Amino acid sequence: MVIKKQENDKISVLLNDLNSLQSYINDIFIFSPLPICFISPIGVILEANPAFIKISGFSFNEIIGKSIEDFFDKREIKQAINDTIEKGFVEGKEVWFSPKEKSEMPIQIFTRVRIDEKREKIGYFLSVVDLTEIKKTQRDARRALMNILEDVKEEKNKAEEEKNKTLAIINNFADGILVLDKNDKILLVNPKAESFFEVNAKDLIGKTIPEFSKESPLLPLLEIFSKKSKEFFREEINIREELILEISLVSIIREEEKIGSLIILHDVSREKLIEKMKSEFVSLTAHQLRTPLSAMKWSMRMILDGELGKINKEQRDFLQNNYDSNEKMIHLINDLLNVTRIEEGRFLYQLVSADIGQIIEEVIKSHKELAKKRKIKFEFKKPAQKVPKFMMDVDKMKMALENLIDNAVRYNIKGGYVKVSLEKNKDKVEISIKDNGVGIPEKHHPRIFTKFFRAANVIKIDTEGSGLGLYIAKNIIEAHKGKVWFESSEGKGTIFYLVLPIRRRA
Repeated sequence: MVIKKQENDKISVLLNDLNSLQSYINDIFIFSPLPICFISPIGVILEANPAFIKISGFSFNEIIGKSIEDFFDKREIKQAINDTIEKGFVEGKEVWFSPKEKSEMPIQIFTRVRIDEKREKIGYFLSVVDLTEIKKTQRDARRALMNILEDVKEEKNKAEEEKNKTLAIINNFADGILVLDKNDKILLVNPKAESFFEVNAKDLIGKTIPEFSKESPLLPLLEIFSKKSKEFFREEINIREELILEISLVSIIREEEKIGSLIILHDVSREKLIEKMKSEFVSLTAHQLRTPLSAMKWSMRMILDGELGKINKEQRDFLQNNYDSNEKMIHLINDLLNVTRIEEGRFLYQLVSADIGQIIEEVIKSHKELAKKRKIKFEFKKPAQKVPKFMMDVDKMKMALENLIDNAVRYNIKGGYVKVSLEKNKDKVEISIKDNGVGIPEKHHPRIFTKFFRAANVIKIDTEGSGLGLYIAKNIIEAHKGKVWFESSEGKGTIFYLVLPIRRRA
């Protein structure tokens, strides 16, 4: 009896545990946020939890006993049931769900076969995951992506259109163009550049200019390209006898970083031919004029010196005026001849070792009389250490300094000053010529070293200047590999600066 009572107690405990488990499973079924229903083997809904009732929009009584096909697309749910029978489950299959009084909604279903204690199939569990928001998000994302792709495509088309326009301009440009990347490899050669060098662009693309051999048509560019450290420069080169190009090198900058270089080739052959013809005409005319003028000069000089007999004061004054005018004409013709020689590149004739300080003193001495008449004080600041002699064309250097010092005296104020300074700085000589004269208007600064230019304020002081002095001086200094520049303000005077390299050999 005791044993039987113990067995009954065990059975009672097991039944209570089973009832508790069943109650627990039932609670999970009821309170699960996941919509779940239980389907019979023939496809009839036998049970549904509140979450399933809510998503369907039907009441509990409207759901129980209904075929599962009433809530889903028949073809899709039938396929899902068949897959469940075959595999025992379905996971994440996307189908369309038909809730009450709502349009179809996309969902995922998860199924599993329900088996009794005899291992027989007694139905199926089916749970639902609403994909509406996910699909909406996907649609929005897809729409946004499509819009982005359309914008990208539109911008790409615009960029392609701009690229085509740019290429059309480059290909039809009157100047030759070479585009290089930051590693100096040639990226583009336009047809005009091909024509200039008589080459095919295909043979140049991807190469750097220094890679070309001495036999290459691009050889004239090699020396020019070695100066590419400059941001921008222009230089002329002879490609062939009848072709002269002006080469410009420009850095291509993007966001303060150099991404390449642009070489522009401008044909100046016609301009050079015209310049040559003009220079030859000026040279011929000047030479033809200088001979009779020189004869007139010496004839008048002989008369003024009394070699042809005595003359009275009135005759002397008349002849002296003519003599002075003749001198000015000869000086102008000499300036024109000097300009012609500069343009022909044959300006420096005889380079000798000379003392620049002595030359400055001679020029100052030659202007002492004019300075005295205008009550202008001269000051020459000599260097602390003696400047060594170096190679120069003495006559031309004297001419350059005369032009600069003459301007400082001629366009000064009464009682003004001219201060000349000479200093040695390592392997260079630095000269400055300072005055407190009329100065140069700022608007005229860019043109001050050009041919035949004279500022408006100095024309009022001296109407007879040629406008060639500073042009000649600049070319003489640069022919000696030097530099010249100035600082000036109207009414406050001018300072001209010269820097010359000390070259011991020509």
